[in-house]
Amino acid sequence: MELRVRDHVPATTAILTLVSLGLVFGAALGAIPDVLLPTAPQPLYDAIPHVNAVISTVAIGTIIAGVRAIRRGDVDRHRTLMLTTVVLFATFLVLYLYKVISQGTQEFPGPAVVDQWVYLPTLAIHILLAIVCIPLLYYVLLLALTRPVSQIYGTRHKQIGRVAAALWLISFVLGNVVYLLLYVVY
Repeated sequence: MELRVRDHVPATTAILTLVSLGLVFGAALGAIPDVLLPTAPQPLYDAIPHVNAVISTVAIGTIIAGVRAIRRGDVDRHRTLMLTTVVLFATFLVLYLYKVISQGTQEFPGPAVVDQWVYLPTLAIHILLAIVCIPLLYYVLLLALTRPVSQIYGTRHKQIGRVAAALWLISFVLGNVVYLLLYVVY
């Protein structure tokens, strides 16, 4: 019997989500040993947050452009822009996890009042939205990749995609706010 992703999008979404979140939480909690990764020179580690800020900014632009394209009925441009955003997100995540596994998380260097009332709430919302986005993104991506365009309109791609794009956009924006607080303001 042939098992096709097309026929099992929710189950495939769940599996991919669990694997992805397992990797993210494993890295953040120090469960993935750094000896599994090659060591990089310190300037490379130092550059990762700045590169990721650029990636996030470009991703914000591709999400907005992708939403505008589909509103104009330009499905091909929408698909290209959203797939570009997925590649940007994957690149961001690989770089982020590499840095976290290799060097741990970055401590907030600013005053405690800003840490408690601005930085931590912003970081928490950013992380929560990123976690919520993962299954939504897998779901709409799998729907889009396993069906011809004419069949996508008969799925929940549009409804879930709207929510995913909005939350993804907010998460990227808040990620840039976190970056500014960690590396620019303080």
